[in-house]
Amino acid sequence: MTRIDFYQIETDIDPLQFACRLVDKVYRLGHQIHVHTGSEQDALALDDLLWTFRPERFVPHSPYTSDQTAPIRICHHSEPLLHQDVLVNLSGAIPSFFSRFDRVAEIVPKADSARASARENYKHYKARGYPIAYHKMAST
Repeated sequence: MTRIDFYQIETDIDPLQFACRLVDKVYRLGHQIHVHTGSEQDALALDDLLWTFRPERFVPHSPYTSDQTAPIRICHHSEPLLHQDVLVNLSGAIPSFFSRFDRVAEIVPKADSARASARENYKHYKARGYPIAYHKMAST
């Protein structure tokens, strides 16, 4: 069964910056990652940030529409055809394909408006019996 982890950001860090750090950490643990964003703009912004957020190391990634295959794929519009074991959900809504993954990471921004959708996502997962862990990220 898919494990769900919520990462509640308690600082003013940009959620995409936090996502870069989380993606980097999960990748370094040996996982394949699909990042699902809410828009093309967010997908492009995350793609750019992953090139620059840590200049001292490379985070291999590519847009899902790219011909290149990388261990980290970024998409906003469709279900991934290749299975990757971790889904990082930045869309605010639960993707219909989430249960294909071994693990889902839900990033909960500090903004109250974003937290409302995270609460709904939490209720959805909990009502269906998914194992859930909640992490308050006070310092990043």
